[in-house]
Amino acid sequence: MNESLHPAQRVGIFIDTQNLYHSARSLFNSHVNYRALVDNAVSGRHLVRAFAYVIRSEGQDESKFIEALSDLGIEIRAKDLQVFYSGEKKADWDVGIAIDIVRMSEKLDAIVLVSGDGDFTEVLKYVRSRGLRSEVMAFKKTTSSTLLTEVDSYIDLGAEPGKFLIPTSRASKVKKRVVKSPGKKK
Repeated sequence: MNESLHPAQRVGIFIDTQNLYHSARSLFNSHVNYRALVDNAVSGRHLVRAFAYVIRSEGQDESKFIEALSDLGIEIRAKDLQVFYSGEKKADWDVGIAIDIVRMSEKLDAIVLVSGDGDFTEVLKYVRSRGLRSEVMAFKKTTSSTLLTEVDSYIDLGAEPGKFLIPTSRASKVKKRVVKSPGKKK
C-alpha cells in the first residue's frame, strides 16, 4: 500500500462509464472488471460513495449492467442519449461528474476519477487546491496528458489487463454456454 494512503482517508469514486467502455473496447476488445476497479480505488480506505455515470442508449437494455454496478455498491447516475433533429447524438456526463466532485469534496479526503478525459483537468486542479488527493484510474493510451498534470496518483488500467479487464471473447463464451447448455442433453 502506498504510504500516502491510510485507512482513515475518506474516498469518493467517480466512474465515467462511457470513457471506460470505449477505451477498453477499442484498445483491448474487453469489458472493465468493475469489482477489481473499485477494490483498487478504495485500497483499504473508507469508501464514502461511488458513482457510475451511465448513458441509456436507443434500443439497448442497460439493466443488467446497472444492476451489476448497484450490486457492487455503486450509485448509478443515468440519463438518456440525446438525439437532435439533425440526427446528431450527444452522450455526455462531464458537467454532472464535475459538479458531483465539487459537491462531495467537503466530505472527502481523496477523489478517485475513473476517466482519462482531459475535460476534468480543471476540477482536479480545484480538488488539489482544497488539499484533497487527486487520483485517476484510466487507460494510458486514451488518457489526456494535461489531466495527468493534476494527479497525486495514476493507475493505468491497461498495465494489468488480467486484473482490470474481462475479454469480450470470454464473456461471449460464457453467455453462449449459459444459453445453450439448458437445451442440450447428453
